[in-house]
Amino acid sequence: MRDGTPLTGDFGQRLRHLRTRAGLSQEALSHAAGVSVRALADMERGRTRGPQRRTVQVLVEALGLDDAEAADLEKSAAVGRPRPRTATGTGAPGTLALPRDIKDFTARGPALAGLLELARDTGPDRPGVSVVAGQPGLGKTAFAVHAAHRLAPHFPDGQFALDLHGMDPEPTTPRDALARLLGALGIADAAIPAGTDDRAGLWRSLTGDRRMLLLLDNAVDESQVGPLLPGAGPALTIVTSRHSLAGLESVHRTDLALLRREEAVELLTRIIGPERVRAEAQAARDLADLCGQLPLAVRIAGQRLLSRPHERLSKLVARLTAEGRRLDGLQAGSLRVRAAFALSYRQLPTDVRTFLRRAALAAGADFSPETGALLAGLSYDDAVACAEELTDAGLLQSDAGAERYRFHDLLRLYAAEQVAIEDGPEIRDAALDRTTRWMLRRATAAALHFDVEHFDVEHEGSPPGGAHDGDPDPHGDPDPDGAPAGREEARAWLEAERAQWLAALRRAHDTGRHQQVLDTAQAMHWFSDINQHWEQWVEVFQRSADSARLLGSRRDEAIHLNYLAWSYNMCVHDPHNALTSADAALAAARDCGDGLQEGWALGYGAGALHRQGLVPEAQARLRAGADCLASQKSAQARLAELTILNSLGTLLRQAGQPEEALETHRRSERICRAGIPGRTDELIALYHAVARQQIGNDLAALERWSEAEPPLRQALAAFETAQMPAWAGPARLDLGHVLSALGHPDARATLLAARDDLTALRSPRQAEAAAALSALDGATATR
Repeated sequence: MRDGTPLTGDFGQRLRHLRTRAGLSQEALSHAAGVSVRALADMERGRTRGPQRRTVQVLVEALGLDDAEAADLEKSAAVGRPRPRTATGTGAPGTLALPRDIKDFTARGPALAGLLELARDTGPDRPGVSVVAGQPGLGKTAFAVHAAHRLAPHFPDGQFALDLHGMDPEPTTPRDALARLLGALGIADAAIPAGTDDRAGLWRSLTGDRRMLLLLDNAVDESQVGPLLPGAGPALTIVTSRHSLAGLESVHRTDLALLRREEAVELLTRIIGPERVRAEAQAARDLADLCGQLPLAVRIAGQRLLSRPHERLSKLVARLTAEGRRLDGLQAGSLRVRAAFALSYRQLPTDVRTFLRRAALAAGADFSPETGALLAGLSYDDAVACAEELTDAGLLQSDAGAERYRFHDLLRLYAAEQVAIEDGPEIRDAALDRTTRWMLRRATAAALHFDVEHFDVEHEGSPPGGAHDGDPDPHGDPDPDGAPAGREEARAWLEAERAQWLAALRRAHDTGRHQQVLDTAQAMHWFSDINQHWEQWVEVFQRSADSARLLGSRRDEAIHLNYLAWSYNMCVHDPHNALTSADAALAAARDCGDGLQEGWALGYGAGALHRQGLVPEAQARLRAGADCLASQKSAQARLAELTILNSLGTLLRQAGQPEEALETHRRSERICRAGIPGRTDELIALYHAVARQQIGNDLAALERWSEAEPPLRQALAAFETAQMPAWAGPARLDLGHVLSALGHPDARATLLAARDDLTALRSPRQAEAAAALSALDGATATR
């Protein structure tokens, strides 16, 4: 040898000599070779006498050895390696060698970095354990195998991989698993103890000083894994499971999420090649979305396309777009998304299987345990237990802040298939009907927290008008003990369960339960004003108006057509359909002689005409509506009259008649100050606030700026107190205009807040707010 180093000898001594000769510290060699400092120290001290070939190879490259020196270093390592029964990274016969790595492995950078950090932190008293858990199809095994190959140089005493068959009808027992592990360490069959505890003790004693990596794939539960974990020493164990294995203590958890869209496209690109993806870039993105960014689904789609080199990506996209055929399209050879889900589904207890498949019938992106309980026919507590078990099994994802759960899109399709297979149409319909009845009763009771005794107001930013003779009969909450208590809880429930109660309303309408549709919509029309930016109100009141027609009630039809006209005007800003609905309401009201609904219909028609630029026609309808309502004696007619007068005053101001507008709005204010028998002070205060807002705007139109500020501030404060953002946003903008004209220091902050509020509400006035803010900034800059 060129340096006189003997051809044979202790591997650690040779490594230390070669490192010193190269002028490298252990840290420098560790960085160059990708082998941890601890592993190098163990080799040089003789604790690791026979590192694996791949470890020797990276050391040879880092040290710059020639072929002869490399061969000598490998010989000295081979002397210290265990005999044939010992597992090696290259997979000797009868061993537990790592499976083949996947060349096109994609993403998971942060998860890999976390495992690398864990590997560096292992030590004699710190064996590392990482649990990789999650739903079927996330690529847990592929990730663990890839990570094991990447980490192999850090564990020169060997890498072992053992499939625990957690999804099989009979998973591997700890006793059998220990026999295989001990055999891989070179223990003869006759020397392996009979009992599980004795085997576990021997396994821990043999692994206590080995820097080795253990991959336990497809674990079923903690009792299977616990006996297999090294008790001490610098080993690293990676455990994969579809269950969370929450009972394992002091373990690192590797959370694999769905791929991001760009990562899914990258995986597809690595499988089928960049040319095909570049040629159909949008189809590739659509394909990733249809696969739900689930790695298994993306891989199956890629393998299918790879086997059909001339097939266009758009063809597969078209096939997968049909939900009923999507799972059929996601199979390639033995790879099938449906089969991956079926493995987990078959292992579930009967009631949990029922909960999972019936939950797929829930509407919306997520669902509550209440909904799951109704669909599955379980108690609330049992439903929560099922949902938690499914979360632990990786089949549902739980919301981080609320007790709600969601499916992956493909798993929802699989669960819905099981409803058809195991339940059939009769049981399915019974579950949906049961849920529909309960949801609408709860929704009606919750919405009544916002009934006429709490608020009502005017046309431009008012609740959807039509009054009624008493509250609709909600038939009581179906679960009084669990019912929302007070407005805030009612609001939270109605907002969280919006998709569910709307789906229930649809089903009630489609199955002929029209009175329940009317009851719910009647209660909802007060609540709708709080969230008038929800476009769904058009559907709610379209269905209720249709139910009223089918029940043959012209009065109810007039009421709900008025609600519909309001929703077209205020929620989707569609004046043409608003006018059509208002005219239909007017005809129905006149047919049944209901002057109150006639007045509302004239008011809503006027709003639609105004939005179409037909100002004289709008004013004429408002005057007719005011005259119609003035002849009515009910308290509800007075409220409607206030709405009509406020709307008329607004049109007069916009038509360049601010003095007449001011007088009209002061007339509204006088009605409010006089009070309306049978209506609460809180309700009248809101009508008064609307009148004050319009009076402020009238004064602003007359350039009486200092007089305009107080009524606008009073109106804004009232709307904020009532928690009515749909009204507070416009009032804040009106105040911002006045403060700008006054040069008030709060002008900019007020306009900025108004712009943000109106943008969140998707109000057409958001552009007005942005323009006012820009004008103010421009004026400030030129001063």
